[in-house]
Amino acid sequence: MNARPLLNRRLHGFGTTVFAEMSALAVRTGSINLGQGFPDTDGPEQVREAAVRALREGRGNQYPPGPGVPELRAAIADHQRRFYGLEYDPDTEVLVTAGATEAIAAALLALLEPGDEVIALEPYYDSYAACVAMAGGTRVPVTLRPSPGPGSAYRLDLDELRDAVTDRTRLILLNTPHNPTGTVLTREELTAIASLAVERDLLVVTDEVYEHLVFDGEHIPIASLPGMRERTVSISSAGKTFSFTGWKVGWVTGTPELVSAVRSAKQYLTYVSAGPFQYAVAEALALPDSYYTGLRGDLRAKRDLLADGLARAGFRVFRPAGTYFVTTDIRPLGESDGVAFCRALPERCGVVAVPNAVFYDHAAQGAHFVRFAFCKREEVLREAVERLGALTPAPDPDPDRARSTS
Repeated sequence: MNARPLLNRRLHGFGTTVFAEMSALAVRTGSINLGQGFPDTDGPEQVREAAVRALREGRGNQYPPGPGVPELRAAIADHQRRFYGLEYDPDTEVLVTAGATEAIAAALLALLEPGDEVIALEPYYDSYAACVAMAGGTRVPVTLRPSPGPGSAYRLDLDELRDAVTDRTRLILLNTPHNPTGTVLTREELTAIASLAVERDLLVVTDEVYEHLVFDGEHIPIASLPGMRERTVSISSAGKTFSFTGWKVGWVTGTPELVSAVRSAKQYLTYVSAGPFQYAVAEALALPDSYYTGLRGDLRAKRDLLADGLARAGFRVFRPAGTYFVTTDIRPLGESDGVAFCRALPERCGVVAVPNAVFYDHAAQGAHFVRFAFCKREEVLREAVERLGALTPAPDPDPDRARSTS
């Protein structure tokens, strides 16, 4: 066998994802899985029945059109208009993808040249780093950090962001609402980012899959801000909004030039996918406002249930403004290694979480943070809270330490 390494050097360091490891650990130990972000109930029955109807009627059982079925592209354009006042031509400015992850990969493969720099808000969803690497780009993290004080949130340092831009910067990769921290970027923050993008002639790829899961504040698509529509690739998906994560239906919206570029890469990845589900998602996007309001209300209550329980168990809790993840600091429990903590947690109390260190370029920055998902049934969360209550916080000689900024 040739001595050359089998794995492309760009993917060195990208092994099995932490989600696969922790989900396998949950199965092996019979623990409650609050690690991976998937609901434990299906979405609306009428949406599931729409998929069944499409299957029976033979719609989408063969290859759907490359850009996506017309009904779904029209529904996506209607959604952007309905919620944000953004106008997109469904024929030239909308592209359906195999989930948001493929959309991100296709956008970066299409828009980056080797050596281009990509600014991403750290900690970030692990596929970002892999996709930038596969495209030959160089990722430049700008770290969100928790502000001091109880109940604090993670915030973006706009000066740090501006300083990160160089002559090699090609694009900014945004994620708001942000996974894993739950931060929802404010209008002021987004306006500053938009001004920087226009000033330095940067593209923006924005992952907005949690757009309808905002509990505090509001979701503002950066494409809606002055000067941004023509330089923004907006990405979202049906999985988080409708609780059908296995269907893998995502989409891209942007100018004809940007969408055409992304489609050029996407067509050589999956080509097409999820034919019957595309028709079902088209119907889902037309659900009344009451559905979206109910979804937010349900998840807000679950957020509070888990966050309060984690606080009682001794964690420092960063209550999220959006998404369905709660980030915690384990130092008040006398712990400092999140990876070791998460690997031991199933045996200690029968709950699985994810260490935030895997979402950082320099793992030490996130070493003492751990993420829990609350997109589960209420009875499951209550059982998890009860189990986590068995953890015994170590005595802390400095009670102000847990409130200090990391």
